[in-house]
Amino acid sequence: MSTRGQEIVSLIKRQIEEFGGELSLVDVGTVVRVGDGIASIQGLQGVRSNELLDFGNDVFGLALNLEADIVGAAILGDPNSVKEGGRVRSTGRIIEVPVGEALIGRTVDPMGRPLDGKGPVNTQATRAVERVAPNVVARQSVDTPVQTGIKAIDAMIPIGRGQRELIIGDRSTGKTAIALDTIINQKGGDLICIYVAIGQKQGKVAQVAASLEERGAMEHTIIVNAGAADSAPMQYIAPYAGCAMAEEFMAQGKDVLIVYDDLTKHAWAYRQMSLLLRRPAGREAYPGDIFYVHSRLLERSARLNAENGGGSITALPIIETQAGDVAAYIPTNVISITDGQIYLESELFNAGIRPAINVGLSVSRVGGAAQTRAIRRVAGKLRLELAQYRELATFAQFGTADLDAATRAQLARGQLATEVLKQGQYQPLSLADEVTVLFAVDSGLMEDISLEQAGAFEEGLLRFVSSTHPDIGQAITESGDISSETEAKLTEAITAFKSTFTA
Repeated sequence: MSTRGQEIVSLIKRQIEEFGGELSLVDVGTVVRVGDGIASIQGLQGVRSNELLDFGNDVFGLALNLEADIVGAAILGDPNSVKEGGRVRSTGRIIEVPVGEALIGRTVDPMGRPLDGKGPVNTQATRAVERVAPNVVARQSVDTPVQTGIKAIDAMIPIGRGQRELIIGDRSTGKTAIALDTIINQKGGDLICIYVAIGQKQGKVAQVAASLEERGAMEHTIIVNAGAADSAPMQYIAPYAGCAMAEEFMAQGKDVLIVYDDLTKHAWAYRQMSLLLRRPAGREAYPGDIFYVHSRLLERSARLNAENGGGSITALPIIETQAGDVAAYIPTNVISITDGQIYLESELFNAGIRPAINVGLSVSRVGGAAQTRAIRRVAGKLRLELAQYRELATFAQFGTADLDAATRAQLARGQLATEVLKQGQYQPLSLADEVTVLFAVDSGLMEDISLEQAGAFEEGLLRFVSSTHPDIGQAITESGDISSETEAKLTEAITAFKSTFTA
């Protein structure tokens, strides 16, 4: 045999010896029925719940119903691209979403794909969309405030880091406005914000993104959007995907604020999926596990103790009621899961009291523990006074001539407090400004200001104090408290401004 022939033989022998091709088994099934975004598949024997299924052409599904011979899957892409008789492969991966710093400032869909036209999202890490909530041992009590910049909330319904505070009310009562103002108020702070839009109109989400961009809030915010035009499975996954992104930051010891806007539409999406998957329907046609769907999401919001990194997720779920019915199925479910609620009323909104917070029905179950000491000192009596005022106002509407002086004074204080707590959208206040205004009301220094002049007085006072007495605001911001010395300076400043004030 020639030298050339020997070389070829030895090369073939070496390749045979080195051959180590690995065999891999792939679970393959066949689509037997498809319609309304749900596919029934035969043949996937080893598939797991919540596993991603590959339909080909970059279309994926989510395995939800695991029956004896059929797997029910929700299609996450274009449902029209899946045909009966088509092949389906199991991926072996539980549904996961990209996470990390690269998402900040971006608008993405629930799968982490960019929707803002700013190019690909360069993330390395992923997290499972579903995860068990931290246990009791890993948590610590809520005692650090989330400053919303909204006087009425910070004074009477304080929100703490790690809390779940529900925002509930009818359509167009300012629910999203409260959440956005809270996000805007974190500018320059250490709180990362995630806004999850579920079933919203694309125009509204674009408006939210533009408002945050304009005010510099997108620098610390991620928007996760599953719009009204997206499929029910995408809307169902959206809040869990947003929560997984938040958990990545919490694991690094950071604090996160997440807004779910709104969980009513999320419940509708899950009901639609469940009915199409032929699951048994319960009250109002919702499936039996609708409570668990929301509780396992909201329980993931927590404040971890130092041994577990000390990070936190604060949740602001939003629920839309019909005609003020807070006793409906989904509202009562979410109220029972959360640590309090901010209840917004159409009547107050239409009367020009905005934010339209009903003080009687709104509550924070964390209470003063999550309130800055300075605000607690100047707003301690405010909630009680407002509640008494609302009660008195019902009787006083028939005429104030027969009321005694003490009752009339109480009515006047309540009217002034109501006027002062009004606040425009996209105008969150700093801690020092909130304390200044609330101190002026609490100390009685605004009692001789007419209701018509209250707004102008507040605006002028804040300008005056910040320009002529910057040390007051600095002392309040740095200490988080209001000392007797600061109180004296503040009284002096308010009195000086009153002597020069003209509406």
